[in-house]
Order: sequence, then C-alpha cells, then structure tokens
Amino acid sequence: MIIDSHCHVWENWPYEPDNPHAAGRGRADQLLYEMDAHGVDRAVIICAGIGDNPGNVDYAFSVANAYPGRFAVFPDIDCRWSADYHRPGAAARLEKACSRWNFQGFTHYLDEGDDGTWLASPGGLAFFGGAAARRLVVSLSVLPHQMPAVIALAERLPDLPILLHHFAFLGPRTAATHNARDLVLAAAACPNIHIKYSGLGNVAAPDQVYPYTPLAWILTDIAAAFGPGRILWGSDFPVSRKHMTYKQCLALLTRHGPFAAADLPAVLGGNMASLLATSGPG
Repeated sequence: MIIDSHCHVWENWPYEPDNPHAAGRGRADQLLYEMDAHGVDRAVIICAGIGDNPGNVDYAFSVANAYPGRFAVFPDIDCRWSADYHRPGAAARLEKACSRWNFQGFTHYLDEGDDGTWLASPGGLAFFGGAAARRLVVSLSVLPHQMPAVIALAERLPDLPILLHHFAFLGPRTAATHNARDLVLAAAACPNIHIKYSGLGNVAAPDQVYPYTPLAWILTDIAAAFGPGRILWGSDFPVSRKHMTYKQCLALLTRHGPFAAADLPAVLGGNMASLLATSGPG
C-alpha cells in the first residue's frame, strides 16, 4: 500500500492568483487523478486555511466523505495564519475541534520567525498534552532553528507522535541557520519524532531542479539518522507542481532515494499506516 503522507486540497487556489487554471488547480479531483494514475492507495490531507480558504477543513472532510477509505484529514488547528495562533485557550480549541470532526491527527504550522518556545510552554503543553491523551498525531511545519523546542516537546510528551514536514526544511532555504543540519539530525534521538520525505522543491535554491542532485546529502543524512522506520513519503501535491510532477515526487524516493528496495514499502506507506492504525478515534 502506498500512502501519500502530505498533500493538500483547496476550493480556491491560494497561490498565483493570476494563473489561468487557478479555479480548479487545488480541487480534490486533481489529486485523485494523480493518485489513481500512480497507484497511490490513500492520502493524508494536510489542511491549510490559507488564501481564500477559511473553510478548508470542512472542504477536506467533504472530500474524505465522498471517497471513503481514500483520505485521512489532518485539520489545521491554531496555525500561524489563525487569529488564535498561540493565544490562551489552545487546549480548549483542540477539544472543540475534536467534538466537531473525527480525525486521527492535525497539523500545526509555526511562524517562521517564531523561536518555538511556545511548544513547551504551559499553554503549549496543555495543547499537545491533550493531543497525546487522545492519541493524535501532530504534523508540524517547523524550521531548523525551531528544532530545540520540538525536541523539548517530544521529550516532555514521549507518547505524542510528531511528524516534521519537508525534511524539517533542511536545505538552501535555511542555509543561514547556524548548524541547521545538526539541529535537525538531533531530533532523530527522540523515537517519537518522524520526518516526511516531501517538499524537497520547497527547500531547494531557485536554480536547483529535479532530481536535485546537489541536495542528495539531505536525503542520505536524514535516512541515516532517522532510518526507514520513521520516514514517510509525501508528494506535497499540488504545491509540488511548481517544482516537479507527481510521478517525479515518487521517483525522488524510488529511483533517486537512499533506501534499499526492502525498505521502500515502509517509507511509501507502511509507516503512515502504522501511525494511523494506532492513533485517534479513527
């Protein structure tokens, strides 16, 4: 089974508003076409209420309900574009979301200028502690300089599964971060931290293109540190279309990746399936 651990659906395309195909570019039928064409059985929709998409979570759940068994929805809760971002009452807002929707995990995007200390603050611990109590998976968008705070959270809540987006944005985009590589790889010491093999185009320099040969060190270093049991493939579709096709997103792992053939089933879907099987109300 192949499970796409990181993709999006939007009613309204949140990027490039002048694009002539913007109206349908983020709709679910585009994602389903790519999944069916490339043998992807299931996908995790990472909700992001950005642009003209305040109802993105409801749209994602309507998609999941229309195609039973194909999608798991991770709503965005208190993300950086939210008016409630890191305001008091985050734990109560999580409880409210749980009473409204049935989900096994959620996503939380940190502001890029944030140092991440809120994660292990009293408010953050109440928020993520509530997630751990409900056996929810947390999908985190963080940068290398925020990794010490993520590690502190993982150590305080060892039963909380944490998924880092897009190689934790290790690469040219964060080259100015002192010791970025060491900061990200240090997270591998926490057994409850997992990392997504996704979004390499997002962390690449503007002149770097598929198959991103100059960035092969990211793939090999992450693989060596986290191992095939804690790495999850994701397409980042449809955002990834700016950088590569859906087929190339898969090939970046299956043809150009650092794993032996025997390890690919786990990274392609087995690891995500295990997390979903043991999380939330389902």
